[in-house]
Amino acid sequence: MTGRNLGQLALPGAAIGALAGLAALGLAVIAGQPLGWALATGLALGLPLTLLGGGFGLLMAAGKISPGVFAPTALYWLAGFPLARLVHEMLAGLLLTGRPALPPDVLGFLAYQAIVSLGFAIGFSWLYERVAPGWLRRIRHGNPRAERLYQFYLRHAEAQWKARESRRRARAAARAVRSKGVS
Repeated sequence: MTGRNLGQLALPGAAIGALAGLAALGLAVIAGQPLGWALATGLALGLPLTLLGGGFGLLMAAGKISPGVFAPTALYWLAGFPLARLVHEMLAGLLLTGRPALPPDVLGFLAYQAIVSLGFAIGFSWLYERVAPGWLRRIRHGNPRAERLYQFYLRHAEAQWKARESRRRARAAARAVRSKGVS
């Protein structure tokens, strides 16, 4: 596996992490924070989330996290999101004051971020499951792990389609039986 192949596999998750950093920057601007502060928060949060998002993609490609299963994603972000927020606090302090800053109650801060991580995990998972299959389809020919993961998504989509069609046929048959009974 080449570095290029690994980078390709990490890209969807890294892009989502970077997008979260941009969202933090935008929210800081909307909240009326000075531009320097907004840029510092976007960079300080975006950097660790980009790295963690890329790591998520690599774990997915290695088969350590299963596509479509939320619990491993939630556990990943249960550890990763509080860590990213702690790095964010320290980096933002470093960028703004020249000294890294820790929250006054680090354990309380980490516990709260662990609670918030579930919401982040839901959003990350939702975006990843929509972005990654299309990206994997594009890179699969030169990347064996991408091909394997893409085939998983393809089989999953086919199974979902078959199940939906089966339910649709069952509902149509039930309507036909009810309409015959009413006549």
